[in-house]
Amino acid sequence: MYKFVIKRILFLIPTILGVIFIIFFIMQLTPGNPGRMILGVNALQVDVDALNHELGYDLPFFQRFINYIREIVVNHNFGTSYYTKKPVFDELWPRFVVTINLSLIGIVFSTLVGVPMGIYSAVRQYTLWDTIPTTIAFFLAAIPGFVVGMVLLLVFSLKLNWLPSYGMGSIRHYIMPAITASLPMAAQNLRFTKSSMLEEIRQDYVRTARAKGVSERNVIWKQALRNALLPVVTTIGLNFGVLICGAIVAEKLFSLPGVGTAVIDRISTKDEPIILAGVIMMSVAFTIIMLAVDIIYAYIDPRIKAKYMKLRG
Repeated sequence: MYKFVIKRILFLIPTILGVIFIIFFIMQLTPGNPGRMILGVNALQVDVDALNHELGYDLPFFQRFINYIREIVVNHNFGTSYYTKKPVFDELWPRFVVTINLSLIGIVFSTLVGVPMGIYSAVRQYTLWDTIPTTIAFFLAAIPGFVVGMVLLLVFSLKLNWLPSYGMGSIRHYIMPAITASLPMAAQNLRFTKSSMLEEIRQDYVRTARAKGVSERNVIWKQALRNALLPVVTTIGLNFGVLICGAIVAEKLFSLPGVGTAVIDRISTKDEPIILAGVIMMSVAFTIIMLAVDIIYAYIDPRIKAKYMKLRG
């Protein structure tokens, strides 16, 4: 098993480097003079050229890329924001924590709502307890996130005054943003869990267990569910990564200072250090989550465990 984990960890390095390279290349193609954007349209050209030289924009692309990677690896330095003049890591880390908190609450909500309802829909197939949740899931999956957020704001903040509409400070500030970001994922979890459970319920081992008189509760919750959750674990992990990288709508709507909003806001000013560091943080988080999913999957899937135990032998 340890070979499997090491292999996955080593795979993270080229993945993250590839993401940084792509963003670097895209920034290179973006129109605009960084020095001019920082100093303003009235700055002298000689000052603009001097600033571009100081920032290294007169160097070849690959040399700039290598210098940036070297600064991160050797000096743990992500640079200084062109806009605020603050160290990038000090500015982005509190925002990254906000995004992680939002994503954690969102993934817990989508899992606790979607997975049990998917299991129950599969067990009660062709009844109202199946039709109603499945219909609601299809409906929710088609609604844009900002529409969900606006409805939540109108009902729970403006009308009922139960939850704050903006800011941060307690878990109450995260409830509506988390639901906004994760409600479509709850619907996806329901449909995916139901499909996986139905596939397992129709397997021969389930029919055999029932024929031997094993209780229905034992068949469903101890035998079918374990195998059905294998692909669901992958979906939940992928959704967690998507939440970290894609919670921008919820952050914007509820004025949460997340890392995604910082990246979007600085694109217009071409604040390259903030953009690059923000993308790196989200990419590293996403790849670590997928690594954890792979390890969990390998641990609970007897076929993968047997394969790597055989290799060790």
